[in-house]
Amino acid sequence: MHIVHYITRLIIGGAQENTLLTVEDQHHLFGDRVTLITGPGIGPEGSLEERAHRGGLDVRLIEASRRAIHPRYDWQTYRQLIGMLRELKPDLLHTHSSKAGIIGRAAAAKLRLPCVHTIHGASFHYGQSPIAFNLYRLLERWAAKRTDKFVSVCDAMTDQYVQAGIAPRNKFVTVYSGFDVEPFLTPPRPPETVRRELGLTPDDVVIGKVARLFPLKGHEYLLRAAKAVVDRCPAVKFLLVGDGILRPQFEAELTQMGLRDRFVFAGLVPPEQVAELIHAMDIVVHTSVWEGLARVLPQGLIAGKPVVSYDIDGAKEVVIPNQTGYLVPARSTDELSDALCDLSADPELRRRLGETGRTRFTDRFRHQTMTADLRQVYASVLGRSL
Repeated sequence: MHIVHYITRLIIGGAQENTLLTVEDQHHLFGDRVTLITGPGIGPEGSLEERAHRGGLDVRLIEASRRAIHPRYDWQTYRQLIGMLRELKPDLLHTHSSKAGIIGRAAAAKLRLPCVHTIHGASFHYGQSPIAFNLYRLLERWAAKRTDKFVSVCDAMTDQYVQAGIAPRNKFVTVYSGFDVEPFLTPPRPPETVRRELGLTPDDVVIGKVARLFPLKGHEYLLRAAKAVVDRCPAVKFLLVGDGILRPQFEAELTQMGLRDRFVFAGLVPPEQVAELIHAMDIVVHTSVWEGLARVLPQGLIAGKPVVSYDIDGAKEVVIPNQTGYLVPARSTDELSDALCDLSADPELRRRLGETGRTRFTDRFRHQTMTADLRQVYASVLGRSL
């Protein structure tokens, strides 16, 4: 098969890593002809462009492809994408992310090209202005008529799109977002070495969060809960992995709260370093208020760590109360601190929940499983057998 993937930017992020792994697998494991079209990997999140080029992939850049809505740039992107697709003549276009999904499906319809779209996270969501929310919902309904199949990264995405009247349920299939599970099964470096480099001692109970320091990622709720956690569990330290525009604000707030010495900011790290940092944690916490299914949740479980998450979107599909972790109400702080304290005080409970998660989800989240499932979706759309 010849598949073209289009994503708005190739920054460091879950949707982008998912897309790049799919392209790498198709090229190296399955022998497909595959092309990746993307915009500049600019921004404080970091870029995956170098990795894509290093892997010998066919990567095409559209300079006008940007995250923010901009009519002139978006029209340029649409025209350039049509030109590239006419040149490449693929069997199918696979679009990723909200804006790339709208522009890409419009281009595919123009060329009468089969199109699959992955919902990594709902394009209309909590935290948007009413104008943006309603605009994206209307655009998704329009684009759905030009979509042969939707791929949801969790069942919750399908539920939300069906309830919003985007498309009937039979147009959706769930394919969990895979990754390289091996570094999470076996620590790349000894956790005690990593902890020592971070200034963490063997006696610290480390609660870690992996996310960009951006709005909607929910760090502010963790900061509000931290005081109660530290008061009840003095051995607790917090490890924040990721960087972003909110870091100075968070550091100032922690200083005012007298908790700055309880938080370690690891900053922006390459994706391959995330596994060793999760192994250095005792508990993984995720307080995002909008996310399809955060990759850090299965990553933490496969590393044998219990997880605490807000009950949003697809979190409940891996965070199973009393089996793999704790689900607490979104934006809560009392319930969040209670869950973190329960786990901090009970090493055996942490071990049991983490082991259950590892057993249940390792094979499901292998990237090879994801890519094989996606190729079956392509084959069904194209009327082929594999």
